[in-house]
Amino acid sequence: MGWPGIVVLGIVVGFAGWWLHPLRRRTRSGLVLALVAGVLGVALARVGGRVTGLFYDGELLEWPVCTAFALALAALAVALRLRR
Repeated sequence: MGWPGIVVLGIVVGFAGWWLHPLRRRTRSGLVLALVAGVLGVALARVGGRVTGLFYDGELLEWPVCTAFALALAALAVALRLRR
């Protein structure tokens, strides 16, 4: 997965994290934060997986690990934003 794949996956996962979060119905704010958190989560998971040797570029394990980490980070960002 190259950098375009990271950006697309991060945007999709960030939007899904924002859309599936139960607190998002209060306000519409937090969408941009969730998108940024999704992209950042995918990038951090990819770099972390490659540094630790968990996976290498293009392996099958890379996609679910990056998706799960980005979804958790996006949901956490939405929760922290909307609880204020």
